[in-house]
Amino acid sequence: MRLKCAGLTDTGMVRDHNEDSFFVSQTESFVVVADGMGGHQSGEVASSMAITEIRDYYNSTVKQTSPIEMPHWPANKAKPKSREERRLITALTRANTIINKAAGENPKYNGMGTTCVGAYFTREGVFIAHIGDSRCYRFRKGVLEQVTEDHSLANEYLRSKILKPEDLPTFPYKNVITRAVGLAETVEVEVHFYPHEDGDIYLLCSDGLSDPVKPPQMTEILTNFSNDLPKCCRELIIAANQNGGPDNVTALLAKIVY
Repeated sequence: MRLKCAGLTDTGMVRDHNEDSFFVSQTESFVVVADGMGGHQSGEVASSMAITEIRDYYNSTVKQTSPIEMPHWPANKAKPKSREERRLITALTRANTIINKAAGENPKYNGMGTTCVGAYFTREGVFIAHIGDSRCYRFRKGVLEQVTEDHSLANEYLRSKILKPEDLPTFPYKNVITRAVGLAETVEVEVHFYPHEDGDIYLLCSDGLSDPVKPPQMTEILTNFSNDLPKCCRELIIAANQNGGPDNVTALLAKIVY
């Protein structure tokens, strides 16, 4: 199994700086996107800190043969069994600790945090981990499927049937997230495993893409440019900006090739 990757980030049409960050590992089949939040450009600091901590952790443990040490794990939660899942959770929780500590020590970083979505690919499938509303989609045989669920107030209301999908555009709190890296001393990382097939493309993105570019348009772009991942990333970002570009936008594509 080989993994072909491409990623691109853009400030968008409204913001004056970019608080998104992403990373594609050169030593393992691992990719991650982070979308920072916080005033005075501290969102940019948070996403950058998250990517740096996650990257450094993966680089330092790539050849580790001893068991991966897990952070404190709630008694009512089943501990992950695989090494890959343990590393994903540990990497994100370490980033959470670093960002939360920095925010507590420096007043100008008060309240900073970041959403995060990462994917670790094995021969059998992919582990997807996320916190917040950065998303992962899978494009398989012409069909686009969202494989993460936003940790957001809007999604909680949808699941509880308090809110209907058609009400989302006018919902005043649709951008309120319920979970983020760095906002609290601890954070719960949601992780799922999905078997993959030859030709599958995984799209990891910030909400700067998923908000203005809806699934039908994403599907059209992925269909037309699936054989040229860098161009596909550019087309996704162009579409976001043509639809108003209300936020920073990041698109990262990973394609399975056997």
